[in-house]
Amino acid sequence: MNDVDVAGFWENGWTIVRGVYTRDDVQRLREAAHWSRKNFGGDLLANPRLREVLTDGNFVTIARQILGDDKIVYTGDSAFTVNGVQRGFHKDNADRVDPNAPDWNGRYTILRFGIYLQDHYRHTGGLNLRHQSHNTPDLNVGQNVYVRTRVGDVAVWSLRTTHSGNGTLLRFPKSKAPLPHEHDKYPKWRVARKDGDRIALFAALGLDDAHMTRYVDYLKTRKYMVDIWRKTRYDQAALTAADQAGLIVRNVPTEITNDPNVGQHVDYVALPY
Repeated sequence: MNDVDVAGFWENGWTIVRGVYTRDDVQRLREAAHWSRKNFGGDLLANPRLREVLTDGNFVTIARQILGDDKIVYTGDSAFTVNGVQRGFHKDNADRVDPNAPDWNGRYTILRFGIYLQDHYRHTGGLNLRHQSHNTPDLNVGQNVYVRTRVGDVAVWSLRTTHSGNGTLLRFPKSKAPLPHEHDKYPKWRVARKDGDRIALFAALGLDDAHMTRYVDYLKTRKYMVDIWRKTRYDQAALTAADQAGLIVRNVPTEITNDPNVGQHVDYVALPY
């Protein structure tokens, strides 16, 4: 993990860490994701076949370097997708619209990790993001970039960075990245082929600070996240593995038990401040 571009992350709002996982690792995770579609509905840490991405130490090591702190916190925000179709620029942080809201005060300390379990260096379907868009709530700011990850790479971006799934990679010119709403603008022969099923694993890690507190408070308002948490149970094996990896687990699923006030919003609603 010596090649994490820490300065580049803070300047640009994102980075790629190359070659974190082997092809055998990726194949095992692909099989586990397919299994999980039918057998599991909680977060990644509770999933016995996918939790390794949180407990093998790779995410923790990267987060420590970027954030400059050894105490890395996980609050149950993780998921996997298989052939997801969602696209459209958005941000993931709690305060997405108001530049005067707390999220925009000081350095933002929550990271989104993404492992794409297929090639997107030469194949379509990868991540789009807006370069250097992490310091403004304006979704139109920043050059559109197609994030060209190879098998085994890990992409890391700020929750404040504007991004979109299911990007389009053209056969030529590869330097041009179509915007998310332009995905059907080009004839099929101009679009690079897919590299099999599009499978991705995501997780958010950060520091135990005011930004994380606000983010968890926000997630507690969202129905989709509460639905995941209600299916999540951490057994002792999961908690021990996380501890051995140096990951501090805030057990939010237990915090919302029997709380009728959580999960009331399907769509985004800003938190008051």
